[in-house]
Amino acid sequence: MNTTLTYYEKHAKEFAIQTTELDFSKVQNKFLQQLKKGDLILDFGCGAGRDTKYFLKQGFQVEAVDGSKKLCQIARDFTGIEVKEMLFQQLKEVEKYNGIWACSSILHLSKRELKDVIVKMKVALKKNGIIYTSFKFGTFEGERNGRYFTDMTEKSFGEFLKDIEELKLEEQWITLDIRPGKEKEKWLNIILKKE
Repeated sequence: MNTTLTYYEKHAKEFAIQTTELDFSKVQNKFLQQLKKGDLILDFGCGAGRDTKYFLKQGFQVEAVDGSKKLCQIARDFTGIEVKEMLFQQLKEVEKYNGIWACSSILHLSKRELKDVIVKMKVALKKNGIIYTSFKFGTFEGERNGRYFTDMTEKSFGEFLKDIEELKLEEQWITLDIRPGKEKEKWLNIILKKE
């Protein structure tokens, strides 16, 4: 098991406490505005299930997956739906989802792995489907506090996306972290569309 998954297995309860009650509706709604009620969303790296629960309440269908067994159990209890234990690299769906939500999840992949996974996400999307994803803002890549991170800036993500066909950058914006004590941390938010 890689260090990032080991971290989440070890800190699953604490992570759930820190994240499930955070109000993330501003960003969630920005994503949902691009979709129609009843559309199918993949919560890709769902963590403790905060976003899955919100999307279900708003009238969307949701499939949720995470690589951590413990977080899958927590998310299952929290959302009331089945949550599949799965690594990002195992995504094999074809043109199934209207939207893929990868909130601070795929940032744990190295740049090389990230490219393969974003291509898999693109394949899993229906035409005109959308992806939301987010990265810590910066240029760091490597292990930090027991987890692997690939940080991005608008420029580095733009360069990265050049090699991936059929995905168009719809929007990117920077937000500050909403977790208490982390307000100075910046995040790069990205919405992509499959052409």
